[in-house]
Amino acid sequence: MDLQSRLADIDARIADAAVSAGRAPTEITRIVVTKFHPASLVRDLYALGVRDMGENRQQEFSAKAAEVTDLDDLRWHFIGQAQTNKARAIRAAASAVHSVDRARLADALDAAGAPDAAALDVFVQVNLTADAGRGGVGPADVVQLAAHIAASCPTLRLRGVMGVAPLDEPAASAFARLAAAGERVRTVVPDAGWMSAGMTGDFPEAIAAGATHLRIGSAITGPRPVHG
Repeated sequence: MDLQSRLADIDARIADAAVSAGRAPTEITRIVVTKFHPASLVRDLYALGVRDMGENRQQEFSAKAAEVTDLDDLRWHFIGQAQTNKARAIRAAASAVHSVDRARLADALDAAGAPDAAALDVFVQVNLTADAGRGGVGPADVVQLAAHIAASCPTLRLRGVMGVAPLDEPAASAFARLAAAGERVRTVVPDAGWMSAGMTGDFPEAIAAGATHLRIGSAITGPRPVHG
């Protein structure tokens, strides 16, 4: 299938999953992850009506975003692990950061924003695995991080939670834990109702659990380009 067909196929599957879960497809934002692909693909997607794009490596993100600054209603979602020393570069182009997993990163992103700048939408990333070395804050520490963002980071707007389902358990149970973490966040920030969850292989389960933002890559973009 070509790009337009792949996009249409995924959107139809998202709509079916939403209806099956008793939800409206319009509640769900489909983010196309464009990592490893050139800025020309971003333009092709934009021409097909896509407005939400995702990247997970700062250097590639910054370079690609700089090539498409004329697409003024494009929303970039940074979804990868972020280093504090990259916070300013990420903030310069991102509309949302899905991977805030520690207070130092929240503080760095906040400091990178001008006082009169639009608030940056952020998600608290929750580690859904048993490996403490993986990205994300532990479920027990979610409320503490949410409270820090709400109280100490005035240029950030906490929107909800993000998570990646582990490969060694059913996605549905992992996303149920993420939804529970989202409920705890809302005890601190009542309107933080967004949930970033679900990729190509598990987005129906994410939608059933309440996901509002899906991160879909190669099922839409096709295989990564071969270099060399």
